[in-house]
Amino acid sequence: MDFKLLAAAGRLGAMRPDAALAAFVGLSAVTAAYAVQTLAAAPQITLTAAPASAPAATAPPPATTSPPAEPEPFLIFGEPLPGHAVNSPFGLRRMPWEAHGRLHEGVDIAAPGGTPVRAAASGVVTRAGVSFGYGRFVEVRHAADLVTLYAHLGKVERHLKPGVAVEGGSVLGRVGSTGTSTGPHLHFEVRRDGRPLDPAAFMGRRFATVDDLPLKTAARYSRRVRVAQVSVIPKQKQIEMAAREAGAKAAKAAKAGDPKPAAEARASEAARPRAILQFAARPPVEAPPPAMAASAESQAVDAVAELVAEAES
Repeated sequence: MDFKLLAAAGRLGAMRPDAALAAFVGLSAVTAAYAVQTLAAAPQITLTAAPASAPAATAPPPATTSPPAEPEPFLIFGEPLPGHAVNSPFGLRRMPWEAHGRLHEGVDIAAPGGTPVRAAASGVVTRAGVSFGYGRFVEVRHAADLVTLYAHLGKVERHLKPGVAVEGGSVLGRVGSTGTSTGPHLHFEVRRDGRPLDPAAFMGRRFATVDDLPLKTAARYSRRVRVAQVSVIPKQKQIEMAAREAGAKAAKAAKAGDPKPAAEARASEAARPRAILQFAARPPVEAPPPAMAASAESQAVDAVAELVAEAES
């Protein structure tokens, strides 16, 4: 059809203007009719909008599970003097005034006088008082029959008496130098069933169960005797040291046959201070005059008779 239209258009160019115009109008009509017929025969294409897609379902965020809470520890063991180091450990020790070493049944922690001494763990006070060696002291019983002792205190809190409950970290007293002491410090002991244990094995630790307590480890100590270095020797210990030294010299001199050191030793022994007890004589009790005694006896008889009469009535 397209070739026919082109051929017809070519022939129109050779016609007269009026005839050409008529032929052009007719050709246009034919072309329009052909176009309509072609469109009618073509397949219909329908454009439809895509249905709106439903919003994608969002998965719920994963549930956050908090880690299980840790069980409460069986025993929390703190430090009696936080921030102060042990300067004399648990184990065999010989003091300058001692002839032989012996077990130091705790640890010594040096600190300025008046520093608060705190309970290492919660417990109940079993003793609080004064002794010759420990000076002012407090004893506390804890879980698993552990017992702690705080000695050489300068002051004990007034409310602390046997049976009083204390919390771990609460103040028991103040650092001092009472008893047999070489200066302000705390002597701290841990015991179980009367057996001394190394406090360093417990201090600053938490124990989940009673089986976690380092009982076997804390009971061990080296057999080597450590010589203690002190800056101050108590006066009474100085006297004992002088007497012991004089006695050793006298024994050595006696073997050599020299009597002079023996005499010095006897003089040193005589110079040792001794306690002197004096008892005042009680005045004799004088017997009351016979008349006064008889009067008192009659008054007593009358009083008894009145009581008997009241009871019978």
